[in-house]
Parts: sequence; structure tokens; C-alpha cells
Amino acid sequence: MHKVLHLSASPRGPQSESLAIAATFLDTLREVSPETPIDEYDLWDGTLPAFGPDAAAAKMAVFAGEEPQGAAAQAWQAAIDTFRRFDSYDRYVLSVPMWNAGVPYILKQFIDVVSQPGLVFGFDPVAGYRGLLRGKRAAVIYTSAVYGPERGPAFGADFQAPYLEEWLRWAGVEDIRSIHFRPNLATADADTGRRRAHAEARDAAKLFLPGDARG
Repeated sequence: MHKVLHLSASPRGPQSESLAIAATFLDTLREVSPETPIDEYDLWDGTLPAFGPDAAAAKMAVFAGEEPQGAAAQAWQAAIDTFRRFDSYDRYVLSVPMWNAGVPYILKQFIDVVSQPGLVFGFDPVAGYRGLLRGKRAAVIYTSAVYGPERGPAFGADFQAPYLEEWLRWAGVEDIRSIHFRPNLATADADTGRRRAHAEARDAAKLFLPGDARG
């Protein structure tokens, strides 16, 4: 049976457009497959470990074929535990608002915590990186208040979707479905885009579980 994890990168609760679209997506999943486990990981809930000097020292020790010691070992175990939680699911739903043209820092922190050698990726000096995640599928909900793909550079740029989807592919997740609602604030007609995004979420959710993920 598939297991779904919703990774929430928005701290805005009921005011969040990305969370509202994610709720539509997840509610549709529950309708089409009531038996599928769906869990929430609010990245703002205080359980995400830091990735600071000790964790960085542990990562470089592992890269060098050494065993982390002391505080570095504790930081390394926290990263492993976070990765194992993430890796125990095969379907991911990510709700990602745009912050300053990119992703919220809490999502970048999550990526930095789990992106470890031997966990998310392998590395060969000749062949380079190899993503280690297998059999996964991701649906990503992108929102932005001002930026829109048809707008000029005065309305911002998109380092949100390219960054996140490159990381997913780098980690081994090739099967990625995306839903966009942008702009959702600085526009004369947000309701049309909002309705379209929620409709796309419902349609995407109906096709999200069946079949084997690519990659």
C-alpha cells in the first residue's frame, strides 16, 4: 500500500493559499482511496533538527569514510532519523509558497538535513552523484503573491520550482507533478486562478496513487 506524506513549508495556517490547495489535493486522495495512510509533516512544528557546525562536521567525516564522534555523532543521528521518516513514504505532497523568488528557508533546512551521503545520494569521483531514492512520486503545489510566469522581471523571478524539482530529480524522484497558483495577490482576478488551481489539484490527486513511480 502507498503511504503519503504532506510536507508543509507554509507557516500561515488557514491564510495559506498553498495549504488550501494541498487540502483539496489530500481530501480528494481520501475520497478515492480511504485506506491510504496520509500523514502531515509541518516543517514549522519545531521537530526539524538544525544543520549547523556539528552536522556539517559529521557530513564531511562520512564523506571521508570516518565515523562522526561526540556532538557530531548526535547531529548525524538526528539527520538519519529525519531521513528515515521521510524515506518511509513513497508519495510526497509538498506545499511551497514562494519567498523572495525561492523556497521558504525551513524547506531548505529540511533539504540540507536529509541530503546526506548514503541516504539521499551516493557519489563516485568519476561518475559523480547518484540519487538513492527509488519508487517515489511527488506532487508539488507552488504559490506566489506577485510573481507570474507571463510577467516581466519587475514582478520577480522563479528560483522556486527549478530549485526544488532539480533537488527531487537529483535525489532520485523523477515522477513529479506540479500545480501552480501564481500570482495570487497582486492580480485583478485571483479567483479565476484559484479555482483553476483547486480543480487541477483534484484532477492530479485522482491519478496520484495508481501505478509505479518512474525512477
